[in-house]
Amino acid sequence: MIRALFILLLGCISTGCFEIYPPETKALVYAQARELKPFVLEDQNAKKITNETLQGQWNLLFLGYTHCPDICPLTLAKLNQAYQELSKQYALKVWFVSVDPARDLVEKRKQYIEYFNPDFIGATGPHAELFPFVRDLGLIYAITSGQADDEYSVDHSASIALVDGKGKLRAIFKPEFIQGQPPLINTKQLISDFKLIADFY
Repeated sequence: MIRALFILLLGCISTGCFEIYPPETKALVYAQARELKPFVLEDQNAKKITNETLQGQWNLLFLGYTHCPDICPLTLAKLNQAYQELSKQYALKVWFVSVDPARDLVEKRKQYIEYFNPDFIGATGPHAELFPFVRDLGLIYAITSGQADDEYSVDHSASIALVDGKGKLRAIFKPEFIQGQPPLINTKQLISDFKLIADFY
């Protein structure tokens, strides 16, 4: 009887019949991390960045643009707070992915991102490359036409994607929606959930 149970246990271990569930968090956590298709973008120093840039550390990716009046600067300030705390314990990169490549050229991205933290990545690329990358992250954006060619806004997700050290999408941190305020990430919740996820995986 004991021998039979032992054999059954070994079989379960080898075939994976014990399901391991991700930790309970406010974030959307993918039990099976999602592959990101190959991409080529550019950072704030005009250097090419690819899937390999995501590998070897945890990555927090946020969409935005430098003309953004509220969500982007407020979220980047929150991400800087989270980075100061989390980078003490985890290898971590923060990405600001500009979805306004026509206006957010190299110098503008560099000046903008370095105001918050020079260690952050200010990435962008042509829409043909950018849109599939953003979609793979589970995020979205859309250009809203203005009266002039250079007068337009960009609607974009306020969520933050978490990519693991293998370059795969692991989770999405969602913003809080409070009446009369822009949707923003709760910094303490992000830090707490990040630790749970990073320690688990």
